[in-house]
Amino acid sequence: MDMSEVPYNCYYEPIPAPGGDDPGYEYFQPTPATASVWSQDMQHGGPPAGLLMRAMMRAVPDDGQEFSRITTEIIGPVGLGVNRIRTSIPRPGRRISMVQADLEAQGPDGTYRTVARSVAWRLLGSDSTAVADAPFDPLPASPDELPQTVGFPTQDTDAVAWGKVGFIGTTVTARQPGRNGKTPAIWIRPAIPLVAGEEMSHLESVFTVLDVANGVGTRLDPTQWSWMNMDTTVHLITQPTSPWLGVDSDLAVGARGYGASFADLYDVSGFLGRSAQTDLIAEQG
Repeated sequence: MDMSEVPYNCYYEPIPAPGGDDPGYEYFQPTPATASVWSQDMQHGGPPAGLLMRAMMRAVPDDGQEFSRITTEIIGPVGLGVNRIRTSIPRPGRRISMVQADLEAQGPDGTYRTVARSVAWRLLGSDSTAVADAPFDPLPASPDELPQTVGFPTQDTDAVAWGKVGFIGTTVTARQPGRNGKTPAIWIRPAIPLVAGEEMSHLESVFTVLDVANGVGTRLDPTQWSWMNMDTTVHLITQPTSPWLGVDSDLAVGARGYGASFADLYDVSGFLGRSAQTDLIAEQG
């Protein structure tokens, strides 16, 4: 695998607050590495979700609580202008707490609008080893036991041949037979840092790529149909132990122009949790 294929160094560059803008936010300049497969003028849902996770992790105390349920809402197209994030803790607590991060994007007129939001429940960790029970065994092969590639295969009969468009071309993937639906299960991780000059945490890495679940769980032809998601909800039963995320996804399509993507998620050590996404199904052209 040739990492020189990845033309970018990071997804976001941290910047000072532009003159006159509220200093209570963190400010970032997205790079072209964030670009969506659906349009080069907006970001793929993955990097903003990773940036929101980064913000939430920095907003909470080191109190033994762990991220359990995380919902990211995509409120509007996440533009490639200046992005800014602010966090809050709507529900503090010693055993259970909630943290929220809002992402705003600057428009051509210089004003900001909220384009994405993540809300997470955090639960106090304790020892429940005696009753631990996962619904599935680990994926048969780890990413290090499989051929790895940048992006997705361009000659693919089992899933969508996404290639290396935008954000997709900044990921490293490996695949094996899936157990959920008719498409392969994939291992995926970012090939570049989330924020320039920083090393990603495992949670940041996982959430930067998790949005791909709706794109890898179907054989629909993206030149004929689009299936953009408005949200991603993740339920974790443990915390990731590496940058790799295993995704075994299936897109259920209804007859009324919408559907949902459901994915079983894996860590290199075993079952990690599940995700669900709402998808708008639209015929292209």
